[in-house]
Amino acid sequence: MPGSSGTTQSMKKTIGHRGVETTTGETTYKKTTSSALKGAIQLGITHTVGSLSQKAERDVLMQDFVVVESIFFPSEGSNLTPAHHYSDFRFKTYAPIAFRYFRELFGIRPDDYLYSLCNEPLIELSNPGASGSLFYVSSDDEFIIKTVQHKEAEFLQKLLPGYFMNINQNKRTLLPKFYGLYCVQAGGKNIRIVVMNNLLPRIIPMHLKYDLKGSTYKRRASPKEREKAVPIHKDLDFIQDLPDGLLLEADNYNALCKTIQRDCLLLQSFKIMDYSLLMGIHNMDQANRERSGAVTPDQRRPQAQKSLYCTAMESIQGEARGKGVLDSEDHMGGIPSRNTKGERLLIYIGIIDILQSYRFIKKLEHSWKALVHDGDTVSVHRPGFYADRFQQFMCNTVFKKIPRNFAEIGDTAVDIWFLNDTLFPGVQLGRPDLVPRTPPLGENSADYEANLSTSSLGSTGVASTSPPLR
Repeated sequence: MPGSSGTTQSMKKTIGHRGVETTTGETTYKKTTSSALKGAIQLGITHTVGSLSQKAERDVLMQDFVVVESIFFPSEGSNLTPAHHYSDFRFKTYAPIAFRYFRELFGIRPDDYLYSLCNEPLIELSNPGASGSLFYVSSDDEFIIKTVQHKEAEFLQKLLPGYFMNINQNKRTLLPKFYGLYCVQAGGKNIRIVVMNNLLPRIIPMHLKYDLKGSTYKRRASPKEREKAVPIHKDLDFIQDLPDGLLLEADNYNALCKTIQRDCLLLQSFKIMDYSLLMGIHNMDQANRERSGAVTPDQRRPQAQKSLYCTAMESIQGEARGKGVLDSEDHMGGIPSRNTKGERLLIYIGIIDILQSYRFIKKLEHSWKALVHDGDTVSVHRPGFYADRFQQFMCNTVFKKIPRNFAEIGDTAVDIWFLNDTLFPGVQLGRPDLVPRTPPLGENSADYEANLSTSSLGSTGVASTSPPLR
C-alpha cells in the first residue's frame, strides 16, 4: 500500500493498530497510511457494487451469508480492474447478496451507495475513540466506515442470519444498520471494514455527546477527552450534568423505551454485551442564540439523510418518511426533548459496539474486576444482567416523561402549577367546576408525579399496557 513503506521507523505512540507518522502527521492503520486505505476502499467498493449489479435479483439463501468474493488490484491494472497509484492489494467482499438485500431494505440504491462512498474522498473523523479503530464518514454524511478486528468481523458474519431475520420483523430498532463488510489485504495484513449508518450528522452541531452503558465503574470522561471541543462524556458525567434526565413526550418516551427493550432482548439472545448508547444532543435554543450573534449568508437548512429508517425518530417509530424530506416541525431527524430548564433539544441516538460476544476473555475480565470492585457496577458483565441494567438506566435515569405539570407557552416551558397559582389562585387550572382547595401538607407536584409514574409504568419504565414482545 502507498505510504506503508518506511512507517516503522517514524511511528508515534499507537492505540491498537492505529498510529500516526511523525514525519507527515498522517494517521496509519496496520502501518498503512489513511490516504492509501481510503483509496483502496473506494476502488474495491466501486468494483464490487458494479459487478453485483450484473447479477439477477433473487431471494437471499442461507449459503449467501457465508460467501466471500475476492478481486486482485495490481497497480498496473488488469482486464477487470483499473490502474492505480497504490501498491498491489486484494479486496474481499463478504456476503454480497445478503448485504445488497439489507441496503435495498433501507432504500439505498446501488448508484446512491456508490455516489455517497466513492464520488468524493472519504473524511477521516478526528475523534475516533479509544478502540484503536479508524472511522471515516462519507462526504454527504450518509455512511460511517469503521475498521474492525478479525474477531468482530467473524462475529458479524455469524450474526448475519439472525440480523436478517430481525430487520425483516422489526424496522424499529436502534441497532446499527450494516450495509457492507469488506477486507483490504495488502503487505500481509488484513484490514477489515464495515459500512454503517451515520448516527450523528456533522451538519447538525452537537452541543453535548455521551457514550452510555449503564455502568458507573470508571465511567467518566478522561481529562484528555475533556480538552476536546465537544468531548464524549460518560455515565457519571451524565448523572452530574443532567441529574433530572432528558424529558420526552409520553408517546416518544414509550416508543423509545419499547425499542430499547426489544433491542436488549435481541442482543441478550445473541450473548452480546458491552454495547453503548451513543447520544448527541443539539440544543435548538442555544443554536438560535449562536446564530443570532453571527449570521452568515451560507446558513442553509440541513438536508435529510436519504437512507430509510436511519434517523433517531424513524428508529423508534419504525416509519420511514419520503426520501430527502424533513418533517414539518423541523426536527431534522432528531427526537424532540427538553431539559429541566425548558430548553428545546434534539436527540440523536443509536446503540453501538454490538460486536462483543461474551466469550472467555470477557468472563475473565469481569471476574477479575468483580474481585476488586462491586461486580454489579463494572461494564463487563454477563449478557442478561448487562441488558437489564442498560435498559433500566436508559428508561429511568437518562430518559423521562415530561411531567404533567410541565407546559409550553410560546417557546418557553413553565411549571403549570406556578402559572395556576399566579393567574387563578385557589382554582384548579382547566377545572372551573371544582371548588377552590388548599393542597394538604406534604402534597406537591413531585409527589404526584412519582405516584403517577409508579402506577402507570412497569419495572422497566415502559407503560404496562405495552403489547408483549414478539
